[in-house]
Amino acid sequence: MDILFLNLEQMHAAIKAEMKEAFEEVYDSYWYVMGKQLHKFEDAYSQFNQVNYTIGVSNGLDALHLALRSLGISNGDEVIVPSNTYIATALAVSYVGATPVFVEPNALTYNIDPANIQAAITPKTKAIMPVHLYGQACEMTSLMSIAKENNLFVIEDNAQAHGAAYANKLTGSWGHINGTSFYPGKNLGALGDGGAVTTNDSKLADEIRILRNYGSQIKYHNKVVGYNMRLDELQSAFLNVKLKYVNEWTAQRQQIASWYNEVLEEVEDLALPFVSLDATHVYHLYVVKAQRREALQKYLQDNNISTMIHYPIPPHLQEAYSYLGYAKGDFPIAEELANTCLSLPLWPGMTQENVIKVGSQIKKFYSK
Repeated sequence: MDILFLNLEQMHAAIKAEMKEAFEEVYDSYWYVMGKQLHKFEDAYSQFNQVNYTIGVSNGLDALHLALRSLGISNGDEVIVPSNTYIATALAVSYVGATPVFVEPNALTYNIDPANIQAAITPKTKAIMPVHLYGQACEMTSLMSIAKENNLFVIEDNAQAHGAAYANKLTGSWGHINGTSFYPGKNLGALGDGGAVTTNDSKLADEIRILRNYGSQIKYHNKVVGYNMRLDELQSAFLNVKLKYVNEWTAQRQQIASWYNEVLEEVEDLALPFVSLDATHVYHLYVVKAQRREALQKYLQDNNISTMIHYPIPPHLQEAYSYLGYAKGDFPIAEELANTCLSLPLWPGMTQENVIKVGSQIKKFYSK
């Protein structure tokens, strides 16, 4: 494949010496769980995300699960989630026994539309879980106002938007408590699974620390029925190295997106990413809406360009959620996006020449 969808080689080659040093420091410490590397990363990420507290956990799904549980959300409750998202957002709601209530996205930004939320609120609604999808910040001012008016919690799913902002306030710092992921392909990725919870509430932070560690604050004293959902020392050490480069990598992502915009702006059969007023986009993914999406994807594949679809089946049509009784047509915007969205290659180190090649092949496809 000439142009991979995701290529970590250049990113990792540039920091290989630092990563080896981090590995050796952990290896020689003889302390591999809940140690100084974790605390160092939690402090550094709090500073980066402009929050009071970061609690490292095992992955992004667990971060959302723990966030919901810390708020007391459980059986019989409802949580509003986007109809256009990765299924992990809904799974976290299911894990605590609550019901995910899907709300359609804005057709331009693909993020949850605040205008559709009020109609979905019932006496059982306890929280709104916005997802900063593909790297673009949701309309958080409106979302927070709706939540305040209805006495609801806000839990941000910030897995795809490290460093993005709305109204100059960073994603992951708006909600009462928030979850993020450090899966290897994320803008800030570990070399395995990892995640974190962020909050400005000290009581919630303490609750998460207890829940992630078997329900224990003092060793062998278990306050509640908790979990083993800790971020280990090795991944913390790797993340400490990579965190220093996130802003630089974000700038590269934004430059690559700008090149795509220039190359593809005249292709009438594509809808390019739209960035809403007051929002920033860190381009975890560069997603276009493409007519004849499957044919275009195959054409690019045949010409050695790899792409992906995020996401081919919306959560309400997944077999796992068939018990909720949704059918095709219930969320037409999410379904249209599932049928037309295509994610183009984008990764730090990608060159303008690479982008021009991708754009040239897309133009050739539509010219035929």
